[in-house]
Amino acid sequence: MSETVWQVFTTTNSPAEAEAIARTLVEQRPAACVNISGPVQSTYRWQGQIETDEEWRCTLKTLQSRYAEVEAAIRRLHSYDEPEIVATEIIDGSASYLDWVRQECQERD
Repeated sequence: MSETVWQVFTTTNSPAEAEAIARTLVEQRPAACVNISGPVQSTYRWQGQIETDEEWRCTLKTLQSRYAEVEAAIRRLHSYDEPEIVATEIIDGSASYLDWVRQECQERD
């Protein structure tokens, strides 16, 4: 059975931070691809206050087995005290694309 492919989402406060996260995760191979979109407007409650900020969203494609590594890297590279890090399982998609993600995320010697 093929390993499960996941999408992981995070948001950043700048395109430069989004690019740094994307490049690091793709170079180190826990992610096959990272799409950066934005700016997006985020409204949220933080420390008792309603905040609205411009952010950039990163959508990473990875393997379920590499999630812990992805989360740790995002936390290490991220400037937020509590970054959004959310994962969803991809339940279906182009077989050849999902196979490419699996191949790119394989650990290399």
